[in-house]
Amino acid sequence: MKSVSISDSNFAEQIWNSAPQLANIPVIGTQSLLPPGARAVVIAPHPGDEVLTCGGLLQLLAATGHPLQLISVTDGSASHQGSQQWSEKRLSVFRSQESVEALRRLGLPMHSLKWIRGGFTDNSLAEHEQALTQFIARYLRPGDVVFSTWCDDGTSDHDAVGRASANAATIAGAVFTEIPVWAWHWPNRDSALIPWHRARKVRLDTWTVARKSHATHAYASQLDGEPAIGVAPRLPRVLLERMRLPYEIVFV
Repeated sequence: MKSVSISDSNFAEQIWNSAPQLANIPVIGTQSLLPPGARAVVIAPHPGDEVLTCGGLLQLLAATGHPLQLISVTDGSASHQGSQQWSEKRLSVFRSQESVEALRRLGLPMHSLKWIRGGFTDNSLAEHEQALTQFIARYLRPGDVVFSTWCDDGTSDHDAVGRASANAATIAGAVFTEIPVWAWHWPNRDSALIPWHRARKVRLDTWTVARKSHATHAYASQLDGEPAIGVAPRLPRVLLERMRLPYEIVFV
């Protein structure tokens, strides 16, 4: 696993806007990712990851009538350790409310969306990976297409959820598709670590991109840091800029 540290100061050096391989990634349509009528299951390590991973793809699938299930592994309450403004108690409620608003901004069918909250603890998922695998497998069924974070994404929680999702999909007879999130913010010198041969590009139109960007801004608790206690924004400017790209990339 490669440790990730995003800084706006190295904005021009990251894979997402510098790697030449990006231009040559083959395009894939939703019909190739999911058979007709197949259920899409999106597994988010933390609130907000459902938008960061595939906020555009979620819109495309909803528009074509694919049944959707969202699994939120943690409640994100430990994102601001030491903060009085964003205490764990406040975040345990507030971040789920942010997710509801974000999904509303995406235009998802909230009345019919199946949404499971795992209640696992942030920053310790690798320690409970077996239990997490069993939890995820409980909600999968044969023929599902599962989308979650790449198991080498660069943060412990993302990597653990990727591995657990892959194992759970195997147990359930589902298909697993990985999506890189923080890996795109590695320095471009590390682009050789990306499995480009597995990468496929899902194109997004202007309105889909706009809704995704708007949804990302629903996570108010993650947009502002607290310099006084050394807490940086969890969604820095450079990541918000990447959310405006006219595509998402999956590993198949």
